[in-house]
This record gives sequence, structure tokens and C-alpha cells, in this order.
Amino acid sequence: MTSPILALRRAIMDASSVDAELASLMGGSVRLYDEPPRNAEPVYALFGDVEAKDWSTDTDRGHEQVLSLVVWSERGSARSGLAAAERFAMLLDDVPLALDGHRLVNLRVTAIASHRDKDTQLSRVTLHLRAVTERA
Repeated sequence: MTSPILALRRAIMDASSVDAELASLMGGSVRLYDEPPRNAEPVYALFGDVEAKDWSTDTDRGHEQVLSLVVWSERGSARSGLAAAERFAMLLDDVPLALDGHRLVNLRVTAIASHRDKDTQLSRVTLHLRAVTERA
């Protein structure tokens, strides 16, 4: 059985990878990665931190996941990252994604935050999400 974290990541990738508007905001293709690609130029997104906690009931095994997507902006343009993060939010908030081996009870965007990286001077926008899943 697929872990609930990996199942949700796959569903997020599947849902976002076919969106033409998001692809346009990211320079022609949706660039969502587990780890930053070597020498990648923004705009791209990474799966950020995740924590899955037991959310089981008497009858169903489930998890609450608190996770993030981190969007890196073009140099000198927080706007490019904010636009991509907002599009991710539109694609993911309260959407019934299909998960392998699990059922998505709900998925919510809980916050969006923008920060400038002191070393690179690139802006990064973090999209915070909360999901509840149950085993299928």
C-alpha cells in the first residue's frame, strides 16, 4: 500500500501537471519537484515539509497531513512566485483528488507566505496545506 504522504503528493502532481495556466506561470511547463533540480532557474516549486499524524476513528484508519509547497520566484519578482502559488491554491483547495490506496476527506489551503532568501535574494512563496485522508 502507498503511504498517505506519497499518495497525496502523486495526486497533487497529477492535478497540477495538466493545468495550462500554471504551466504558463512557470515558464512553459509545471515544474514541481521533490528536491531542487541542479541549476534550476525559477519559477519552480518543491514539496516542502510534511507531517502526517494519526487521525483514525473506531472504524477507519486515517491521517491528518500538514504539508507545504514552496514556489521559488524569478529574480527580482516576488510576483511570479505569488501568481504560481495562488494558482496552486486554486487547483488544490477543497478539490476531491483521487489518491492511490487512500480516500481524500478534505484538502484545504491554510496559508500563503512570501519571504526573500537572504543568500540568493530570490523570493519564495510557501503554500501551507492541510489534508485528511483515510485508507481506501
